[in-house]
Amino acid sequence: MKIAGPGKTGAERRTPLTRERVVAAGIGLADREGIESISMRRLAQELGVEAMSLYTHVRTKDDLLDGMVDAVIGEIPTSAVDGAGGADGADWKTSLRQMALAARGVVLAHPWAPQPIETRAAPGPAALRYINAVLGVLREGGFTVAQAHHALHVLGSRLLGFTQMLFDDSGDGDPETAAAVADQLAPTLPYIAEMALAVAHTGVLGPCDDDAEFAFALDFILDGLERLLQRG
Repeated sequence: MKIAGPGKTGAERRTPLTRERVVAAGIGLADREGIESISMRRLAQELGVEAMSLYTHVRTKDDLLDGMVDAVIGEIPTSAVDGAGGADGADWKTSLRQMALAARGVVLAHPWAPQPIETRAAPGPAALRYINAVLGVLREGGFTVAQAHHALHVLGSRLLGFTQMLFDDSGDGDPETAAAVADQLAPTLPYIAEMALAVAHTGVLGPCDDDAEFAFALDFILDGLERLLQRG
């Protein structure tokens, strides 16, 4: 007799196992405990089944991660994008901004997602639909195929709501810590020391706001793409 996982109701125990259910359980587990918690054994415990039964629905852990990533990307809204190059009648620039910020909201709800997104070998169906929607906004907005190709490269992971940073400066910005780091680095790395002090709570810049930096970079890129379009 199989023992159901903790907290499972009778209805959940009787629900047939499907790929969608396995993927959804993986997303829920990663949301609660991080991507490091994902293993076939742990997921089987979560679902209250034997680990081997999962392999009917996901071939490997990588296949599971593929499904989880595609399901998360599928949460990014694209239905408002129409054939006129905009979302809800908006121009291409506004539409792309809305889509990227919506993607940002999805990633913030699933903070584990960027890591597996970056390591997927190929995009899944939802990812392809999303990229197609982005290209539709660009092409219907007047971009040539070549310009749209440039735009995809320039926007990069921002289309999926995150960026690859050179380093993480989003910590608490404690002034004493920043001062200690600056003193240590100043003799050989003066500009890094200067920045460490600037992003402290009492510094000129204040603590780093990841959401504000994401929007700033996105607007900067969109302004550049607008100039590219105008050059024609």
